Amino acid sequence: MDAVDLTPGELRLLLAVERAGSFTAAAAELSLTQSAISHAVRTCERKVGAVLFERGRTGARPTAAGARALVHARLILRQLDVLRAEARGAAAGTLTGPLRIAAFRSAAAHLLPAALERLTAKHSGLRPQVLVVPELGRGTAGEVADGRADVAIATLSEDEPPPAGLVAGELFREPYFLVNPGNQADPRALPLLDWPENCSSYTRSWWARQDWLPAAKMEVADDGVVLSMVAQGIGMAILPKLTLAAAAPGVTVTPIADPPSRRVGYVATYAGAQSLAVRELVRELRAVAEAQAVQENVY
Repeated sequence: MDAVDLTPGELRLLLAVERAGSFTAAAAELSLTQSAISHAVRTCERKVGAVLFERGRTGARPTAAGARALVHARLILRQLDVLRAEARGAAAGTLTGPLRIAAFRSAAAHLLPAALERLTAKHSGLRPQVLVVPELGRGTAGEVADGRADVAIATLSEDEPPPAGLVAGELFREPYFLVNPGNQADPRALPLLDWPENCSSYTRSWWARQDWLPAAKMEVADDGVVLSMVAQGIGMAILPKLTLAAAAPGVTVTPIADPPSRRVGYVATYAGAQSLAVRELVRELRAVAEAQAVQENVY
């Protein structure tokens, strides 16, 4: 009688089929025959009790059941990896292995480098892997939910809990600033530059109350492009403090009375939040954020 539970090897095989897009390509990747892959997938489907892949001339695509199974496969295999790494680390007094981090652009550029430098100086066996993900749709938290990242640096909602199955914690809250090219005195003389990720409901409601902002608006790819275009005199913007770490000398940054702000935090699964690597990263992120907060910044 077949075991009910899928084995780690079967989970890896299902992920190989998803990654390769067909049984034939997965067979080549795993050095197996196509018939062996087909038989193994049918065995997995029998154990699960659902069809996991749609077979067709164009390859194999996960069904709705398969997509959910693959999420759990990634999460389970990652927890097995963490189990081995932390058990060996406890025996040897080290912290080793990969640490998969999803972060939005400005956090990856201006927050993570210092935190990772501190982290790897203490734990040289850790291998951080950073995936830059726009904070659109499911954003960086979606990478954690799907098992593709261990922890995400995310913008946290003011009034909504994290997605089901995830935990979140605030790292810091940062204000927005008025950003003009050079000594531009009248913000309304230039169009307002915006970017798709700037979708905080608090920020939007704040913008709606500001009758001094220009009616003309131009949307560009991300906040880094916004800052570059401000430096070139193309427009003005309202930008969060983290983005302004890369402000050019020719850009004028002015504090705003009662400014909007955004919460920047971390998101992980319940199990992931307990892993030593994630806890150490969060500790270093907090330390870097605190150090940046006490530095003298003239905006």
